[in-house]
Amino acid sequence: MAETYLMWVNGQERPGRAELIPIEDPATGEIFAQCHAASPEDVAETIDLAQTVFQSGLWSKTSPHARADVLEAAATLLAKALPALIPLEVRQTGRAAREMRAQVPSLVRWFKYYAALLRTEERAVLPTVGRLHNWVDRIPLGVVVQITPFNHPLLILVKKLAPALAAGNCVIAKPSELTPLTTLALGKLLKEAGLPDGVFNVLPGYGATTGKALVQHPLVRKVDVTGGTVAGRAIGSLAGGNLSRFTAELGGKAPLVVFAAADLDVAVNGIAFGSFMASGQTCIASTRIIVENTVTDEVLEKLKAKTESIARRMGSPGSPESMMGPLISAKQLQNVTTLVDEAVGSGNATALTGGKRMTGQSQLDGIDFAKGYFFEPTVLVSSSNQSLLQTRIWREEAFGPVIAVLGFDTEAQAVALANDSEFGLGASVWTQDLAQGFRVSEQIDAGIVWVNTHHRNDPSSPWGGAKSASGVGSENGVDALREYTTMKSTVVNYASAEEARAAEDWFGEGVGEMFGMGDVGVGVLLPRS
Repeated sequence: MAETYLMWVNGQERPGRAELIPIEDPATGEIFAQCHAASPEDVAETIDLAQTVFQSGLWSKTSPHARADVLEAAATLLAKALPALIPLEVRQTGRAAREMRAQVPSLVRWFKYYAALLRTEERAVLPTVGRLHNWVDRIPLGVVVQITPFNHPLLILVKKLAPALAAGNCVIAKPSELTPLTTLALGKLLKEAGLPDGVFNVLPGYGATTGKALVQHPLVRKVDVTGGTVAGRAIGSLAGGNLSRFTAELGGKAPLVVFAAADLDVAVNGIAFGSFMASGQTCIASTRIIVENTVTDEVLEKLKAKTESIARRMGSPGSPESMMGPLISAKQLQNVTTLVDEAVGSGNATALTGGKRMTGQSQLDGIDFAKGYFFEPTVLVSSSNQSLLQTRIWREEAFGPVIAVLGFDTEAQAVALANDSEFGLGASVWTQDLAQGFRVSEQIDAGIVWVNTHHRNDPSSPWGGAKSASGVGSENGVDALREYTTMKSTVVNYASAEEARAAEDWFGEGVGEMFGMGDVGVGVLLPRS
């Protein structure tokens, strides 16, 4: 029987009032779990509860060092829980186990990084005129909502959660309805780490009901979302109605530029890593491959061999040797299939490798591909005269293991092709010519530009888009912590009583001109002549 998961509210499991959500294994099509979903009434109750906890000061007013202790304990417990969390993450996402064994352990760094920031962050003291002492504190916002996608359930949650908790906020997370299970498991782990009840809550549900109720609630002070551009704009509109703060990491169509000066073997390995991790279901997947014409044939030959090798070694995501898993759902499989069929059927593109849903049995472990949502790793090339530029697959985010390869002759052409997109999240440049790497990287309009690597991330490294279709704001680093706070300026007049009587009696008898009084600065009294 399918295991049933409850919501996580106020430090305990709690049933939801909405319809149960079926959780599907995308590799087999099997419903292996079901999850309680939050109704609008559940949302309202949880927000009220979180607001009460926030106002109590149990977490929001505790010392930074005490909060750091909890984050460090969470890092330790997360590391110990990996043997249970990784298989669950693999099963609900369909991601290859070898990917998750590399990704999930890295999450402890986010808790440790923000714990370190809490222990070392300094409070600003501002220069002022006269006998005034002005310092600035950063105080938590209150109740914040975090909406996460299906492709990296734990990674994207922890990237948002660590700075939000470090700042002292109360958090309500709404994971994707496709992959809520590891987010729920994190609730118990954080409770064990010492996080007070009600500070972290998990409300699974669908965007149109649970998500909408969360982001439009007037007590929510910030909404942080990762997802598609259309959904992100809709969420931003709702959050804006309450003037809530808003951070969004949205769509991408990342260019990967290969120059003749690149080590081509290294570049092809980079293309495979940037394009086919998570079966291409990442916002910064390198889907537009832009190659200098003098080396295009060699790159395509190497890329074809690499892609066919990946396809031969695909199998069950749980297999330690499987190179790539399925897409997340039948809907996503249909979307990718439609875009590829349209590009090839129009005559604007040809499939160098792949191009269709996988059927038959895996050569690796015998799994029946037809029962899951497997799509071949695919390389599309222009049929004539850069006709790929006319296809939707070049312009739109497919979210699948499909790349399109186009040639160029000059640096200017490469930059123009890279920037010819409404998206501007990630990009990479491959060249052994260091000067060329600098020149091109500074001209590419993206929030993240890698040189001779792709898809690298660190808690200290800002992560956000440069164009509106790719989002608003940034994750990671000191700025993410500050975005979960508001500034409070405290000004203390330390003049003696005698000095104050002499200098600050605005309405005193015989007082003449006043200079710099009130909101401008310290006052200076000049007696009447």
